[in-house]
Amino acid sequence: MMNSAAAYPPPSAPPANMFNNVPGYEDIMAGGGGYLPPPMPLEPVAPPQPGPTPDNWSIPSLSEDVAREAFKSFASSHCCYSSSPADDGVITSMEPYNTYRYRLETFVESRSTEWAHKPYEGEVADFYTQPAPRPWEVQATAPNLFTDHTQKIRVPFTSTIKDCHDCHGKGTIPCEECHGDGYKSCWVCNGSGTRGTENCTRCNATGKERCTTCDGQGTKKCKTCEGKRQLLTFIELKVEWINHVEDHVVEQNSGLRVDELRSVSGKELFKNNQYLLYPLLGFPNPAISEASERLIKDHQSKYSQTSRILQQRQTVELIPITRVNYKWKGDSHVYFVYGNEHQVSADNYPATCCCVIL
Repeated sequence: MMNSAAAYPPPSAPPANMFNNVPGYEDIMAGGGGYLPPPMPLEPVAPPQPGPTPDNWSIPSLSEDVAREAFKSFASSHCCYSSSPADDGVITSMEPYNTYRYRLETFVESRSTEWAHKPYEGEVADFYTQPAPRPWEVQATAPNLFTDHTQKIRVPFTSTIKDCHDCHGKGTIPCEECHGDGYKSCWVCNGSGTRGTENCTRCNATGKERCTTCDGQGTKKCKTCEGKRQLLTFIELKVEWINHVEDHVVEQNSGLRVDELRSVSGKELFKNNQYLLYPLLGFPNPAISEASERLIKDHQSKYSQTSRILQQRQTVELIPITRVNYKWKGDSHVYFVYGNEHQVSADNYPATCCCVIL
């Protein structure tokens, strides 16, 4: 059988430049797509927000019973930890180190465009039947506030039909396994037709066997057009909603690593959200006011360049941290209980063993 691969010239390039004259998409599509700035700059529209007032901000001290139970739960969750320090250790002192955490969330929408295509299935080719809506005019369904989501939309009045650029409108492409021949070298005799002094029974001495990938046809259905021969090409708008979150934890001297606080919650002291936030004013801890001013300014400057800010939210929490000093077998040790969840951190747990999982 003649090798049919020669009958298929290399795939043609998609006509990405066909959309260059669509108003609102000229520069974007000429460069292969890209993020689009929002239609207008944003300015805060609400007055500055006062900070929370210090009413009932105290967090009840952790009891020894709660601290011990948290430690026992921590030890039991580690297969290599003996429960003895948690069961028999004697608590000598407990020190609270409550700390503030400021969190800023900036919920944004960004839009980008690119050339796209799909197998043609009878859709209407509406290119230029009406003016295409500009990228920020296309209707999109937003998720709940502060929720990440992505939506892809075919831009109206940009669809056209073309022959598939991979198979050149044939609907099939040469089989890569047999290179379009329909047969391939027999794996038993390595294409010789014989095994020693005898004919190869696998291929009946032909040295070839039928290609199972293409069932001997030499071609396969084109994956690009799924055998339809034609493609619907259009501008695809990608709409992304992203909630950018950034925390600032006020320095505390407990010795607990700040990154461990990311997994826990605290007592919520203050929360507000609006279109664009102003920094907190007059917060009792100046580090929180400074963090609020710095992060809000940074977020509004950074994310408004390529995105549209839809909403911002700021939260202040008081996170309980208790440093627990205890003795076990005459030696002094330390662990921390932190967050509303009573998480435990004990980097130097005194009774560990090596586990081997078979």
